[in-house]
Amino acid sequence: MPLVAKTLAQGFLHGIHHSTQKGTGVEFSQYRSYEPGDALSKIDWKLFARSDKYFVREAQRESNINVWLVIDASLSMSQRSEYSDKNPQKPSGAQARQAWHKLDYARTLLATISYLAHQQGDAVGMLALSSAKTHFLPAYGGAQHWRKLLLQLTQVSSGGVFPAVQTLQNQLAHLQQNSLVIVVSDFYQQKTEITDFMRKLNPAKTDVVAIQLECDDELYFPYKGQIRFEDPESKEQVLVSAKDVKGSYLSARQDFNQQLSTQLKQLQIQHLRANIDLPLDATLHQFLTVRQRKG
Repeated sequence: MPLVAKTLAQGFLHGIHHSTQKGTGVEFSQYRSYEPGDALSKIDWKLFARSDKYFVREAQRESNINVWLVIDASLSMSQRSEYSDKNPQKPSGAQARQAWHKLDYARTLLATISYLAHQQGDAVGMLALSSAKTHFLPAYGGAQHWRKLLLQLTQVSSGGVFPAVQTLQNQLAHLQQNSLVIVVSDFYQQKTEITDFMRKLNPAKTDVVAIQLECDDELYFPYKGQIRFEDPESKEQVLVSAKDVKGSYLSARQDFNQQLSTQLKQLQIQHLRANIDLPLDATLHQFLTVRQRKG
């Protein structure tokens, strides 16, 4: 994952936003112990000569913001395309059978964004949410913390449903001020759990970006004949004729996306849609372009 994140990030290192954490600015802030991965140029060699210990010199930058990576780890995020061949950019044959699940895509996208933030000296934290298990990592800077964050990302698996906001008060307290919060989800929910969670983020003190994941099977409805669909979270099943329901499904999906976009706009949340069957760097470029316009 570190290799993938670094490779995807090359060429995009102009930043998510104006950097805001400790860094190499002009005004001295503090010393901290050297960590593996820190640039040698940041070591204070005069202090090393006096103490025989390695210390990194930090400077205060423009402001103080934390980047929070929030990932929906409910069971619907285990979906991937298995039928669609409408997308000309999608691999065929054996490669198609290895298409990413939404959760795999989300983990890799957030790992790459975390690398960009880490390169800027920003503090990065992570929150993966499902009723089965919650992963939480506080926002800190440094190379050692970044590697710990990637380890946490690799351990996230899909299960259960998105939890009720009432169970997340402790985690929400960390995200509710002076933060850039990036929420990655398919935004399928039994009631309003995800939007209730995002409504709790204070738009006056946080900058929130919602990245909605979709796949070709959802976008094109490539199914034929009689087919049985099952909701992975509720286990509810429905048997339909693909030909009879395709038109109404595509219309309903368009309405769903429009309602979601309107709802997020009312919450002052930036909304991006990402097709997991297209190259990930296209989503990364879209995200950074939106962030630059915001800045």
